[in-house]
Amino acid sequence: MTESTLAKPDQMVSVRTLFGIDSDLMVPAFSERDDHVPEIDSAYRFNPDVTLAILAGFSRDRRVMVQGLHGTGKSTHIEQVAARLNWPCVRVNLDGHISRLDLVGKDTIVIRDGLQVTEFQEGIVPWALQRPVALIFDEYDAGRPDVMFVIQRILERDGKFTLLDQNRVIRPHPYFRLFATSNTVGLGNATGMYHGTQVLNHAQIDRWNIVASLNYLPAEEEIAIVLARVPGKDNEKGRKLIAAMVAVADLTRKGFAAGDLSTLMSPRTVITWAENCEIFRNPSVAFRLSFLNKCDEAERPIVAEYFQRCFGTELEESFIHGGETA
Repeated sequence: MTESTLAKPDQMVSVRTLFGIDSDLMVPAFSERDDHVPEIDSAYRFNPDVTLAILAGFSRDRRVMVQGLHGTGKSTHIEQVAARLNWPCVRVNLDGHISRLDLVGKDTIVIRDGLQVTEFQEGIVPWALQRPVALIFDEYDAGRPDVMFVIQRILERDGKFTLLDQNRVIRPHPYFRLFATSNTVGLGNATGMYHGTQVLNHAQIDRWNIVASLNYLPAEEEIAIVLARVPGKDNEKGRKLIAAMVAVADLTRKGFAAGDLSTLMSPRTVITWAENCEIFRNPSVAFRLSFLNKCDEAERPIVAEYFQRCFGTELEESFIHGGETA
C-alpha cells in the first residue's frame, strides 16, 4: 500500500462489534493494512477501560499515556488496538541511546550525481507527524531531559513542530496520533524497581489528555493467555499446572505490595516459566531459571514458601541458596 492511499481512515467501526465492549463509540479505521500495521495477536486480552481510553485517542485525537507495572502489556495493548483498526503504528523506546537528533533529524552526507552533498534527514518525530501514524513513546519516564523537551512541542494543542535548521514548520497530519507508556507517572523510581526512570516535568505530564492505568489481569484471564502462548499445556494436567504458576505469581505481587519482596512475577515471566517447563520438563527447575535466580538471595526463602503453598512441594535447598541442582 502506498502512502497516498493512507491519507485518512476510510471507514467507521463499532467498538461493540470489534472489541466486545458495551459502548456506542464508533472509531475511524482503515480498510487496508500497510507494513507499519502491527500483526493481530488473537490471544491478546483487552482491558475494557484501557481499551476505551486508547480508542478515545484514536477517535478524538487525545494524547494517551498508559501507566502500569512491567509485563502488564501496556505497549502491546496500544499496538493490538491499532492492529484491529489497521492503523499504522511506530514504537520508539526512549532508552538512553535515543538522542534529540534521532527525534528531530540531522544533516547527512549523500552522493548526488557523483558528488558529495549535505542533506537534512528527518528524524522520527517529523516523519511521523506528516503521516496517519500512531507514534508510541515506550518507557516514557526514562527519556533524557533534552529528548523530553522535543516531545513537549508536539503535546501542545495544535502540535506544530518547528525544524529550526530547516526554517520549516510542520503541522500534524489530521490522523497523526500520539501515545506513551510508562512504569511510573513521572514521579521517579519510588519503589526501587525502575532504575533509570526520571522525575518528569509536571507541566509536560499535564499535557497528556488521558492517563490510563493498566493492572494485572484476573487469574482466569492470565491462565488463558499463558495457555494460548504455550498450547502444549492446554490439557487437564497442563491447566492445573498453569493455574498453580499464576497463583505463585499473584503471591509475589501481593508480597511486593506488602514490602516483603523487591521484585515480582509479571505475566511475561509466567509465560517464560511455562515455556521453560516445555524445555526442562520440571516446573521447579524452570521456576528457578525463570524467576528465582532473579530474586535477592535474602528473599528467596519467601519465594520458595509461595511455591510450596501453590505446588504442595518444597524447592530444593540448593535452588534457594544458589547452588546447582543435585
